[in-house]
Amino acid sequence: QVQLVESGGGLVQPGGSLRLSCTASGRIFSINTMGWYRQPPGKERELVATIASIGNTNYADSVKGRFTISRDNAKNTVYLQMNSLKPEDTAVYYCNMERVLTGTRFGNYWGQGTQVTVSS
Repeated sequence: QVQLVESGGGLVQPGGSLRLSCTASGRIFSINTMGWYRQPPGKERELVATIASIGNTNYADSVKGRFTISRDNAKNTVYLQMNSLKPEDTAVYYCNMERVLTGTRFGNYWGQGTQVTVSS
């Protein structure tokens, strides 16, 4: 069974930075796409950024130039470096891993979510 554990959320002032991490544990052979999503208060969950196994990245327009997604395949870990944070970045952030190969099966998995609050 695969579990995703996130860390790095918290309270930060506008203009500050945070780094989120998400590590997958279990009998994993490979992971195709890793990504981060967020759900602001009272809103739907939305894409923040994704990174493919070969390194291709995709970002929401609202975070381009401020957030950077990266991954460490040897550690089954995805990171999200968030700079120049704004109050509108406040949300619960979820990591997602798609097409995770365990044994002979593929699966998609979500982390439990970590709160990011940007406020003075």
